[in-house]
Amino acid sequence: MTTVSVREDKEEREVASQKFCVILSKATLDMAYPAFMMATTASTMGIEAHIFFTFWGLEVLDKRKVGSLKVSSVGNPGMPMPNIIGMLPGMTAVATRMMNQKMEHVKMPSIPQMIENAKSMGVKLHACSTTMEVMGVTKDNLIPEVDDIIGAATFLQISNGAQTLFI
Repeated sequence: MTTVSVREDKEEREVASQKFCVILSKATLDMAYPAFMMATTASTMGIEAHIFFTFWGLEVLDKRKVGSLKVSSVGNPGMPMPNIIGMLPGMTAVATRMMNQKMEHVKMPSIPQMIENAKSMGVKLHACSTTMEVMGVTKDNLIPEVDDIIGAATFLQISNGAQTLFI
């Protein structure tokens, strides 16, 4: 039986509270913004921050797609229109334009700018190796800001004891 002192336990909790991880599984504007806002805020507070991009979230790191992320107008309870209207052709473009206008109005940086800011603040960006294989994404498709390509097991090691948010 291992005995852990109260002091050692407190030190472990303090170390864990100094690391923040986000798992981003969706590549819509309304999902990417919170991931970067939370990670950069953590970094500003002196907390080590990581974002793991998996499944559709990997598109945020794909240089062919990062500049054209959209907002889904279907199944999004925050949209100011009934879901049935969101299914009409062109509504995703309308919802995306509305979101981009709102972000510009409050002087929110674009996602590519958020990525740049995050990197300058030390946020680590991790691409999921399994997702890359499944989605046919190659290393050449990734933006240069990506720190590494790792699997879930490696990310679990990185995030061990961290505050973790799944988006």
